[in-house]
Amino acid sequence: MNDRPNVLWIMADQLRFDYLSCYGHPHLHTPHIDALAQRGVRFTNAYVQSPVCGPSRMSAYTGRYVRSHGSTWNGMPLRVGEPTLGDHLRDAGARAVLVGKTHMIADKEGMAWLGIDPASEIGVRRSECGFEPFERDDGLHPDSPRQNWSAYDDYLVSHGHQSDNPWEDFANSGLDDDGEQLSAWLLENSRLAANVPEEHSETAYMTDRAMAFMEDAAADGRPWMCHLSYIKPHWPYIVPAPYHDMYDEGHIIDPVRSDAERQTEHPLMAAYLDARVCKSFSRDHVRKHVIPAYMGLIKQLDDNLGRLFAWMDEKGFSENTIIAVCSDHGDYMGDHWMGDKDFYHEMAVKVPMIIADPRKDADATRGLVSDDLIEMIDLAPTFMNALGCEPKPHIIEGRDLTPILHGTSGFARGYVISEHDYHWSEMARTLDVPQEDAHTTMIFDGRWKYIRCEGFDPILFDLETDPQELIDLGTSQDIAHIETRKRMEAALLKWATQHHTRITATPAVLAGQKTAAKAGILIGFWDAEEYEATTGIAFADLKPQGPR
Repeated sequence: MNDRPNVLWIMADQLRFDYLSCYGHPHLHTPHIDALAQRGVRFTNAYVQSPVCGPSRMSAYTGRYVRSHGSTWNGMPLRVGEPTLGDHLRDAGARAVLVGKTHMIADKEGMAWLGIDPASEIGVRRSECGFEPFERDDGLHPDSPRQNWSAYDDYLVSHGHQSDNPWEDFANSGLDDDGEQLSAWLLENSRLAANVPEEHSETAYMTDRAMAFMEDAAADGRPWMCHLSYIKPHWPYIVPAPYHDMYDEGHIIDPVRSDAERQTEHPLMAAYLDARVCKSFSRDHVRKHVIPAYMGLIKQLDDNLGRLFAWMDEKGFSENTIIAVCSDHGDYMGDHWMGDKDFYHEMAVKVPMIIADPRKDADATRGLVSDDLIEMIDLAPTFMNALGCEPKPHIIEGRDLTPILHGTSGFARGYVISEHDYHWSEMARTLDVPQEDAHTTMIFDGRWKYIRCEGFDPILFDLETDPQELIDLGTSQDIAHIETRKRMEAALLKWATQHHTRITATPAVLAGQKTAAKAGILIGFWDAEEYEATTGIAFADLKPQGPR
């Protein structure tokens, strides 16, 4: 055991907060995640900084908002000089290790400009979002070549699953009654059992790899943070037996939507609803086909986490490891007539977040349910605190959650922020929105959710009177709604104009800066008497500063 706790940071891609039994799902029982919540704090108002994988994760890995780190969309490289959580933890003598997915794209041009070899130690960390890669697995597309960063393809081949693309042909395809292989990229095949035994699926494999890392780390002796980042339940929606038929249409909750939403006069929302993926998931037969598979993936995840937690108990890791469970965003699944993610309704932008801290300081909060407004960027300073890293408020924009975890005072937040760059999308093409204007920003204060849509009217939801977010008050002429929009727009402007690029000098350095006059920069003084009265320094005592 280390004097400092270790951290196991579990992220499940595209996991909705309300598809866990501890968050209220009536049919999908997740006892192992529920038990973790009873050992720690379950947050009910945790929000991501973007409702799409890449920018959400880059915010999580840097502790900074999207407008600060600049990686606004999937495939947008995180600039080479952007500090990450891994960098901060290494400064404190701790390891920051990846097992699974990051969605990181390396800034190869930036590294080439600086003369950094991508294969060097620094180059690898710049390419892996600051992590030490124990095993990276970002998944593939149907026509992608074999992965060059993960051993999962080779693992499948070693167990008899021979193919040019084992990830696609086995982990993400199924067989029909005639033995024909069918891809899960087509939603009609979601109910098939994945063409791989459960113990060789991605979820099981990455669980095993996390165990292998922890055994490796025990021999190393340094404190660590392991980011166990599962690809599932992200699409393709397919799960191995026996999970593929655990759920059926009778377990599907009715969609959250109204006919009035279909009649929206908001151009951007209308374009969303007309996008192909939204029209697809709005069809009831698609929901009935996909949601049981999605539920099966979550059930499989919970069972594997149960296996992992039991192993950690047996090996003694649980005694000194903070465990955090979250997701990078949710999944619409036809709610609000939408599919995938990419906007700001609760099922897309709010995520599960559970943190169990084994230290005695957290004994008083075990089983606590916190309604505080939380952002994903809060995890970085929380882990930094636990692993002995000095606070870095000039870089980190998140807020340390330790006061909540330990039942002390000191945590407060008035609103959460999320951003989305939709320049790539059908919506931008439909509306002919230029890249620089294809941007939306959400600010939520716990009741009012205000969405600024560049070039269009704002969207406003009152979650107190309309918790399902069915009524857009963005153009309401009610005085209270007008005043609320003004207040939220002002708060958004204040947030947007705060310092977020001045990251090279700590507050202590800034506080110690001399005034221009005391630094010997004599601008605007009329005579020596005025200079001496202002600075308390005799003009005659000024020393030459050397060549300038």
